[in-house]
Amino acid sequence: MSEMGIRTAERGDLARITEIYNYYVLNTPVTFDVEAYTVERREAWFAQFSATGRYRLVVAEENGVVVGYAGTTRFRPKAAYDTTVETTIYCAPEAVGKGVGKLLYARLFEVLKGEDIHRFVGVYVLPNAATEALHRRFGFKVVGVFSENGRKFGKYWDVCWVERAG
Repeated sequence: MSEMGIRTAERGDLARITEIYNYYVLNTPVTFDVEAYTVERREAWFAQFSATGRYRLVVAEENGVVVGYAGTTRFRPKAAYDTTVETTIYCAPEAVGKGVGKLLYARLFEVLKGEDIHRFVGVYVLPNAATEALHRRFGFKVVGVFSENGRKFGKYWDVCWVERAG
């Protein structure tokens, strides 16, 4: 029987987080990165997260193995945007469809209660029914779609922007 837990990400998780992300970089259009990351290259990204404040990162762990992560990052560098955060969420390919995303977002929004966050924004490539349903489940509303906003695998992809209240 598998045991699933959600906890704050630790430095020791970075290699597995990078592995999960690289799957999507190399095999899907869901990120517009086109080259795999090394753990060293992901260090600066990981450094933005902490155990308190607006920028958090949580991981889902099943039987001691990280199977997904979700977090919040700075939306834009100008100070007036500080109370808006952008969400990110990725599940290991073998964990897709097992409810990991729901557990991750539930925990992420729980740990962020009480933080000075006015808006959560998210962005995802279309079509992506599972990600669309996950965001709808957590109260995100579509605010716009950029058509043919990025090119990957020789094709142009649309990008959907969503938001919800903090």
